[in-house]
Amino acid sequence: MNIIVLTENCAGSGFLAEHGLSYLIESEGEKILFDTGSTNVFKKNASTLGIDIQKEVNTVVLSHGHWDHGDGLQYINDKTLITHPNVFIKRYRKKNNSFIGLKLSKSEIEQKFNLVLTKEPYYISENIIFLSQIPLLNNFEAKTTNFIDENNQPDFVIDDSAMVVIENNQLVIITACSHSGICNIIDYAIKVTGISTINAVIGGFHLKENNLQTKYTIDFIKEKNIHKVYPSHCTEFPALVAFYKQFNIEQLKTGMVLNF
Repeated sequence: MNIIVLTENCAGSGFLAEHGLSYLIESEGEKILFDTGSTNVFKKNASTLGIDIQKEVNTVVLSHGHWDHGDGLQYINDKTLITHPNVFIKRYRKKNNSFIGLKLSKSEIEQKFNLVLTKEPYYISENIIFLSQIPLLNNFEAKTTNFIDENNQPDFVIDDSAMVVIENNQLVIITACSHSGICNIIDYAIKVTGISTINAVIGGFHLKENNLQTKYTIDFIKEKNIHKVYPSHCTEFPALVAFYKQFNIEQLKTGMVLNF
C-alpha cells in the first residue's frame, strides 16, 4: 500500500502547501481520499503527480468537521463520503469565537455526495476501516479543549477519527488531528481489528509542547513497538523535536509517497 501526501503544512519541491491535511491511500487497487485540506491544493498536487482525483477516486473519508480538513470538499463531487454525524455542527475557537467548522452544510454535502454517516467502525473493505467515534479511555488525552460548539458548550470534537489499513497482518494507522488522542486511536484500532502488531502511524498527533502528554505518548508508542512514526500537521515543533530524538522521524511534505 501507498500513502501519498497531497496536503500538508510543509511543501515538497514542486508542490503547494497550506495549513491542512489530505492523504491519498492506495490499497487493494483502490484509491481513497482521506480529508481534503481547506482548498483545492490537494487536487493541484495530485495533478502534479499525474493523478486525477475526480476521475480516479470513488471514496472520500472525512476525519472530522474542521475547515482545514474538509473545506476542500467544495472542489469534488459525485463520490461516497464517509464520516461521523457530528461533523456538521457549528464550532468555534474559545479565545476569539472564530468559526472553525465546515463551509458546506449537511444539505449541500448531500447534494454533492452519497453521504454515509456512522458512529461505528465502517469497513470500506475487509482490510480498510474507518474507525469513526474513538472511545476516550486513557487518563492523559482529550481532557481539555480550546473549542466550543453552537450551544456554547465545550467541543471535544468527538467526531475526530482515523483510518486503519491491514497489510500483511499488521496495521497502518492514519490519523488526521487526533483530537481524540493518538494513543486512544491506536488502542481502538487494535480492539477493532484484533491485531496488535503496528507497522506505522501517520498523521496529526495534536501535540503542541514537549510536555508530559508528549512524553507519555512517546512512551506508549515505544511500548507498542511501533518504529515507523510520522507525526505531522498539528504536531508542533517542540513535540516534533521530542519525536525526532526518539524515532529519528522525517518531516512530512506535500508530494511525498510512503510505501508500506
